Amino acid sequence: MLGSMMQMPLLISSLLMHAERHHPEQEIVSRRVEGDLHRTTYRELAGRARRMANALTARGLKMSDRIGTLAWNGYRHLELYYAVSGSGAVLHTINPRLHPDQIVYLADHAENTILFFDLTFLPIVEAIAPRVKTIKAFVAMTDAAHMPAGSAIPNLLCYEDLIAEGAPEFDWPQFDENTASSLCYTSGTTDNPKGALYSHRSTLLHTLSAALPDALNCSAGDCILPVVPMFHVNAWGIPYVACMVGAKLVFPGAGLDGKSLHDLFEAEGVTMAAGVPTVWQGLLAHMQANNLGFSTMRRTVIGGSACPPAMIEAFEKTYKVHVVHAWGMTELSPLGTICSFKFKHKELSVDQQLALQARQGRVLFGIDMKIVAPDGGEVAWDGLQTGDLQVRGHWVIDGYFKGEGNNPLVRGWFPTGDVAKIDADGYMQITDRSKDVIKSGGEWIGSIDLENIAMAHPAVAMAACIAARHPKWDERPLLVVMKKPGMDVTRDELIKFYEGRVARWWTPDDVVFVDSIPLGATGKMQKNKLREQFRDYKLPTA
Repeated sequence: MLGSMMQMPLLISSLLMHAERHHPEQEIVSRRVEGDLHRTTYRELAGRARRMANALTARGLKMSDRIGTLAWNGYRHLELYYAVSGSGAVLHTINPRLHPDQIVYLADHAENTILFFDLTFLPIVEAIAPRVKTIKAFVAMTDAAHMPAGSAIPNLLCYEDLIAEGAPEFDWPQFDENTASSLCYTSGTTDNPKGALYSHRSTLLHTLSAALPDALNCSAGDCILPVVPMFHVNAWGIPYVACMVGAKLVFPGAGLDGKSLHDLFEAEGVTMAAGVPTVWQGLLAHMQANNLGFSTMRRTVIGGSACPPAMIEAFEKTYKVHVVHAWGMTELSPLGTICSFKFKHKELSVDQQLALQARQGRVLFGIDMKIVAPDGGEVAWDGLQTGDLQVRGHWVIDGYFKGEGNNPLVRGWFPTGDVAKIDADGYMQITDRSKDVIKSGGEWIGSIDLENIAMAHPAVAMAACIAARHPKWDERPLLVVMKKPGMDVTRDELIKFYEGRVARWWTPDDVVFVDSIPLGATGKMQKNKLREQFRDYKLPTA
C-alpha cells in the first residue's frame, strides 16, 4: 500500500520560489569587482534568474548542458546557481586558482558550452580561450560600462546585456529530481581532477540537513557571510541553505583580507560566517592588531583543514564567537560531519568543550560512516583505535563523472582516503591522511606533480615533495632533492624552475638536498620516513 501524498520532485528551483514568495524583501549584499557595494533582494534575485534562464534558453541552452563559471562570491554568481540548474542544465564552478592547463582540461572534460567569468579573471580567460574545444561563448560578469576594451576573446558577451535579452516570465521546468544539477571537480592531487556530478535530489537533501540546528543552524534571523568560495564545492551548500531559510546573504567578492571582512561583518550585521582556517588567521591578526571586536557575529563554521585549537580558543574566549568545526569532501557535496554538542556536553567545562571542538564532529542525518581496519573489519568506536574512514549517504557519489577512476566504492561505501578514529558518542577525528597530498590553506596540492617537475630539471636525479608545517597556511610543500652525480643546482634555481609550470601557490616553499632518498621494496619512495626526518623542519618565513 502506498501513501496518499503529493509527489513533488526535489528541485533546486523550489528553493528560489520559496525565498521569493516568503522572504521577498530579504537582502543580498555583494562587494563587487567593480569596487562598489551592491544590494538586491530575493525577489529581484528570482526575477533576474528567470530572465537569465530565458536568455540562455533562447541561445540554445539544453537539458544537461554544462555551463562553466570562474567567479567570486556575488549576486551574479548566485543568479547563475539558480538560472542554470533550475533550467535543467548543469552548473560547473571552476577554481580560478588552478593552473591554466588544468582549467583548460576541466573545461574540455566537462564539455562546457558557455563560460561566465568575473573581470578579475580576464587574463586567465584570455590565455585559455584559444585552447578550449567546446566553449562557444564567454560572458564577462559585468555591465556595458565596465566591459574590457580590445580583448581578443572570441564571442565575448556582456552579462547585463545578456540578462536583458530574457523575458521576465519563465516557468521553472519540472523534471526528474535525479537530474544532474552541478559539477564540482576534485583537486587532482595524484592524477587529473575527477568530477562529482550532483543531482537536484542530493542537493536538496544536503540543504535540508545542513540547515538543521546540529549542523549549520541557519534561520531567517541570520545574516550569513560565506567566505568559502562559491567555486569550491558550492560554498559548502550555503547559497542553497540561505535561500531555503530566508537568511540575509553577504558576499565578500575578492575582498578576503582581515580588514575587508571585518568591515563587512560590522556594517551588515553578520551573525554567521564560514571559511577555512587561513582566512580566519588573517581576520584575527587584523582584529588583534587594532583592538577590535564583533558586534553581531555569533558563530563561524571552519572546515577545509583542521582548525588549530588556538584559533578555536581565540574565537571562543576572546571574541565570544562559537566555532563549529566541520569536515567534508567534494565527493560528499561536501558536508559529512559537524562538531555540535550533545545535551550532556553542555555540562562540560569550557576547556573540555574546546577539546571536543577540535574534533571534526558527528555525522549529519543522511550520512553514515565507519572506520575500517587493514583486514576490512570495522574498528570499534572507542576514540582510540584508528583506521580508514569510509562513508555512505544520500549526497555521496557512487561514481565519478564519465566513469573516471573506475568504481570508487568498497562494498557500497566510499573510502575517503583519511585515517580517523570515532569515540563512543560518534565524534570523529581525522588523525592522518592516507595519500601524500599537502593541504595549504584549505586547498589541496599534489606532491606527484611537483616531483615530476623537479625531476625534469637536468641536475635532479630524484625528488620527493612532503608537507612541512607552516604557521599561516597549515602545510606548505617542502622539496627533498637528490642531485645527479657531478651536477649542481641551487635552491633558488629549482624554485624558479616552477614558474609557469604550476599555479604560483603550488610552488614549494623550500628545497633541501640529500645524498639519498629512502626507497621501499617495490622501488617507491618512502615518504613516511622523510616526513619523520623533517617533522621539525622550519620553513623560511620571508
